[in-house]
Amino acid sequence: MKIKNPQCAYSFRLYLLVRYSSFTVNSINRYNYMYYKKTLALMVIVSALWSCGTQKKIDNIVSQKEIISIDFSAGPTTYIYKTTSDYNNMVPIILSADKTEIISFPHPRDVYYKGELAYPTQLEDGYLLDNRGISPNVAFLNISFDEYSKLKKAPSIDSLFGMIIDNNPLLELYNCGTRYQYKDEVAELNNVITNRQLTKCKKIVGK
Repeated sequence: MKIKNPQCAYSFRLYLLVRYSSFTVNSINRYNYMYYKKTLALMVIVSALWSCGTQKKIDNIVSQKEIISIDFSAGPTTYIYKTTSDYNNMVPIILSADKTEIISFPHPRDVYYKGELAYPTQLEDGYLLDNRGISPNVAFLNISFDEYSKLKKAPSIDSLFGMIIDNNPLLELYNCGTRYQYKDEVAELNNVITNRQLTKCKKIVGK
């Protein structure tokens, strides 16, 4: 049988070489034999490297997901959230479930976290880490942390009601356990977010 296509002919001869190597090595041009031998070796090496590299990446992803765990023991709660608008600089207060009462609000001296104004910390994918103490019934005022911190005393309840700019600002809110569990809070929470492991946190607000 004569095969006209040179590549097919070489492949066929290679097949014969592999299938009946002890009988055909002498019948094949040594140059072609060495060429195919090297080509096959290279293909095997590349395939092995690709397979090993891919498996290593898969193993790393699985490993990262396996090591993520959330501790919900006693301690200050880790809240991460998204809002309908940018309220990062605005002071939050807490309303009742029916939005008719103010349950809690800060004194001007209480809008700090670890010695700094309690702005939320930016996380991956637009999430924010709460540093003030929000809840599902949070509302935001039309006054910044900086302005509020300079007041001599907190505004009256009636004044605070008049300062509310959004009483339903949350798109999502998650309880990600006690803050005591995190050694590198931002890095670890970003790991939870980027590895799509927010299901391990408790969803409080959101679809």
